[in-house]
Amino acid sequence: QVQLVESGGGSVQAGGSLTLSCAFSGDTYSDHCLAWFRQAPGKDREGVASIYTSGAGTYYDDSVKGRFTISQDNAKNTVYLQMSSLKPEDTAMYYCAAVEGYCYLWSWSTAPMYRNWGQGTQVTVSS
Repeated sequence: QVQLVESGGGSVQAGGSLTLSCAFSGDTYSDHCLAWFRQAPGKDREGVASIYTSGAGTYYDDSVKGRFTISQDNAKNTVYLQMSSLKPEDTAMYYCAAVEGYCYLWSWSTAPMYRNWGQGTQVTVSS
């Protein structure tokens, strides 16, 4: 079981950048798949990127490839999502999620597989 706290959201103009942070605590000794999801009003929660805490393997949704980068600082138990070239369609509540074990290509973006969720941080991109 891990606890997750997101920060770093805000408002930015299109083309701008933001970096989100997800601090995790609790069972940090086990390897986890940590992922960023986002949910816009009236839409389903969608996977944005994931990282495996013991190997740094990453996956990205096609909509953010080349613009977003997920990374981790194990010393700080923090996962980051660097977002650049932001678009209005990136506007959403962004959530950090964790599940013990690997990130798999066929399931990392499936929200129900994650046991632990943060409270979310809002990102708003204006045109």
